[in-house]
Amino acid sequence: MVTREQLARVIDHTLLKPTATLEDIERLCEEAKKYGFYLVCVNPCYVSFAVEKLSGSNVKVGATVGFPLGAALPELKAYEARKAVESGALEVDMVMNVGFLKSGDYYAVRQDIEGVVRAVKEVNPEAIVKVILEMCYLTESEKVTALKLCQEAKADFVKTSTGLGPGGATVEDVRLMKKMVGDTMGVKASGGIRDLKTALQMIEAGATRIGTSSGVAIIEELK
Repeated sequence: MVTREQLARVIDHTLLKPTATLEDIERLCEEAKKYGFYLVCVNPCYVSFAVEKLSGSNVKVGATVGFPLGAALPELKAYEARKAVESGALEVDMVMNVGFLKSGDYYAVRQDIEGVVRAVKEVNPEAIVKVILEMCYLTESEKVTALKLCQEAKADFVKTSTGLGPGGATVEDVRLMKKMVGDTMGVKASGGIRDLKTALQMIEAGATRIGTSSGVAIIEELK
């Protein structure tokens, strides 16, 4: 059985609500330190604040890019990612351009991801880029294509969902992602993971990271 410490170290403690205040972000950071979460994931405007609040701890800061639609201009995504890493983010969760994928413009999808990867790695070669695929919108063949494009673009992780679409992480999608990328990339399950049972199911299916705003409740379930 997984321990509290082991589980906490695969959780990205997340707060991306548009109504999140500085006080909310500070609470998120305090919870992350208390429970030993791997990372806090916040919107870019809060990166510097979170970095300051987590100074001296082992908790990393991650930021979203092109969130939640993925439809921003590629140049803006790259700039947003660069600024986040310059501000101290060690991981970036970017949203893939779903519309381009569905249009069959795979070159544009790959270029979009590559631009973010390049911008991030130029600032910090050790920083991590995760690509949110928003799997609930994709057909099975589109999922496979998207995963291949993420590999070609040299992203570090693939991620199921923003958590704001009509569907979140599923065991079937996580299994597919793990099958496709193997050990060459990380797999992050995110969206609708609110209890211990679901978190453990995702890990068993192949997730190497869990994104959730319910991290405290999940850890508290584990006695």
